[in-house]
Amino acid sequence: MMDRKAGAPAPEGAIEHKANARVGLLGNPSDVYFGRVISFSFANFWASVRLEPSADLVIRPHPTHDLVHFDSLHHLVSRLQNEGYYGGVRLLMAICKVFHNYCKDNKIDLRGGNFTLSYETNIPRQTGLSGSSAIVCAALNCLLDFYEVRHLIKVEVRPNLILDAEKELGIVAGLQDRVAQVYGGLVYMDFSKERMDGLGHGIYTPLDISLLPPLHLIYAENPSDSGKVHSTVRQRWLNGDEFIKSSMAEVANIALEGRNALLEKDHSKLANLMNHNFNLRRNMFGDDVLGALNIEMVEVARRVGAASKFTGSGGAVIAFCPDGPSQVKALEEACKKAGFIVLPVKVVPSRLNDIDLKTLSSK
Repeated sequence: MMDRKAGAPAPEGAIEHKANARVGLLGNPSDVYFGRVISFSFANFWASVRLEPSADLVIRPHPTHDLVHFDSLHHLVSRLQNEGYYGGVRLLMAICKVFHNYCKDNKIDLRGGNFTLSYETNIPRQTGLSGSSAIVCAALNCLLDFYEVRHLIKVEVRPNLILDAEKELGIVAGLQDRVAQVYGGLVYMDFSKERMDGLGHGIYTPLDISLLPPLHLIYAENPSDSGKVHSTVRQRWLNGDEFIKSSMAEVANIALEGRNALLEKDHSKLANLMNHNFNLRRNMFGDDVLGALNIEMVEVARRVGAASKFTGSGGAVIAFCPDGPSQVKALEEACKKAGFIVLPVKVVPSRLNDIDLKTLSSK
């Protein structure tokens, strides 16, 4: 078996890691259609996981997000309608299983004692900001450090482990969220089929976060109304629908053009690409699938001349005001009037450390 360090004991004391929310800037949702995307993680929202050595292995329920004690039947039903059936405990259990099996299959020795996992998160639910994968990503980082195997599991493989954990629970998603959260910062991702088939993962290229202009996040306090009407896009794509295939290829090309626009600091082109990205999504999925509330978040920004698009599948919008502070003020006033929250975005720098960088350079 591959040894972490001969005779090294498990680390003493608690380990804690954060993973931030994710914004799909350009190219989504082509990541699940062998496309390309540009995404970044941002500091406004995050999930953290704490690992403490303990006699038994314990997954500690969150007092709010894993609530099982209610005041009444009405309280229970109201809670389920607003929060859903599941909190983070299942996510922690799933990544433990996937991590264990990956290490076993790859002959990575996991020596050490037991631990207790607990989590916190302030990522708003149903906003398309990757709250579930943030919890899983933070937990994976805790496991990597507890067992001292970070150098044995390549950086580009880790997003796959996070996605596999979510698949265990029936969560349907692509890799872009997990890549942004593992790498941190701003990342250009190429998921073209030949790369995915040959490597099992895409090609991920970190970009300098200073290339980004000031951006703003728009979201509603109430959960997104997307997903109430089932989308047929995936099945149409699998069936070879030419409109869907050509449109999704155009979405993927937006990320390629967007990378060039960022490198050239062509903010006018960036704004046009953001708007075009959403327009293509709307044409493919239709308004009933996207949801009236989500569409209004995009349009409230566009009415003041800002570029806007979904951060993910709906629930939140990323906006860019190319005309500067006066336009930002107009955006803030319009969002307040419409009942939306608007926040300036602070991008998280790359989270890759020296060990991670060595795994990248050792390919």
